[in-house]
Amino acid sequence: MKKLDLYIIRKFLGTFFFSLILILCIVVIFDLSEKLERFIENEAPVKAIIFDYYQNFIPYFANVFSSLFTFISVIFFTSKMAYDSEIIAILSTGISFRRLVLPYLISAGVIAGLSFLLGAFIIPNANEKRIEFEKHYMGKRYSNTEQNIHRQIAPGTYIYMSSYSVVSNIGYDFAIENFRGDTLEKKLTSSRIVWDKEHRRWVIYNWKLREIDGEQENYQTGNRLDTIMPFQPSEFAENPKKIKEQLTLPELKEYIDRMKMRGSSNVIEFQIEKYKMTANAFATFILTLIGVSISSRKIRGGMGLHLGIGLLISFSYILFMQFSTVFATNGNMNPLLAVWLPNILFAIIGVFVYRTAPK
Repeated sequence: MKKLDLYIIRKFLGTFFFSLILILCIVVIFDLSEKLERFIENEAPVKAIIFDYYQNFIPYFANVFSSLFTFISVIFFTSKMAYDSEIIAILSTGISFRRLVLPYLISAGVIAGLSFLLGAFIIPNANEKRIEFEKHYMGKRYSNTEQNIHRQIAPGTYIYMSSYSVVSNIGYDFAIENFRGDTLEKKLTSSRIVWDKEHRRWVIYNWKLREIDGEQENYQTGNRLDTIMPFQPSEFAENPKKIKEQLTLPELKEYIDRMKMRGSSNVIEFQIEKYKMTANAFATFILTLIGVSISSRKIRGGMGLHLGIGLLISFSYILFMQFSTVFATNGNMNPLLAVWLPNILFAIIGVFVYRTAPK
């Protein structure tokens, strides 16, 4: 590695971390001013605010802003180098533009690696403490709005509820079916099902049981039935958005498999979250390539024009990512394609601007 490589890497990473720390300080100040009254009302200890909330709040937002500030950092210091004629001097020594881009990609690799480690392993554990703090001192209890709940709770065992109240732990219009292959063996229906917290069991009211054995059927009814079933009320009381923020990559894969087995309607959101962990890290390379290709040319508009173009492209990337994930969540687009489509499109743009950049 030559002095030039170290110079560019130092400039890149120095600008990136400085700008990221600066924006995080601003975010923390605005967040504190917005939530200070709530902290005081709920008597949140200063130690908990600092170490349980903000210490775990900062890595989360640092990772959210990493791709954006990678791009802005590249635009900023490369434009300054171009304006000071440093790029011209470097290329005039016989160094190719491809060789000039190498230290940029090495720096991008460092940031991408940190982003992946943070998103896949470190931030989920930090989010667990932050979300617990929010529940205790400033949060509202999650209210399940899911209707017509269909789930597979075990192989061949399916449950149905028209709705479930997490406040009273009551499910309405409950049914449970047992299948052997494609053949229905047993079906129990009831008007409601209630979780008995003291004895940790389910209580089924006004139930009807139908058992099928070949051509014979057995039919029973009752007013109350105390039983244990392989699902807990916590499964309906958890906010899906908060759950996915607390799962590491291996835990997320395992959770997705369990959701698929149960036929959950929220599985796409979790698949998107899984694919984003690698897609966001890879986006660092694409945005770096676009940034250095755009800002390496000395133009009349100077650094201001470069920053303007950079902000336009970065926000276009974020907007396109949001559109594609919405199509995957609410439409029929494949989650993997939805997450990687912005990267594919901007990679094509990156190759184009790289080929047209000054050599």
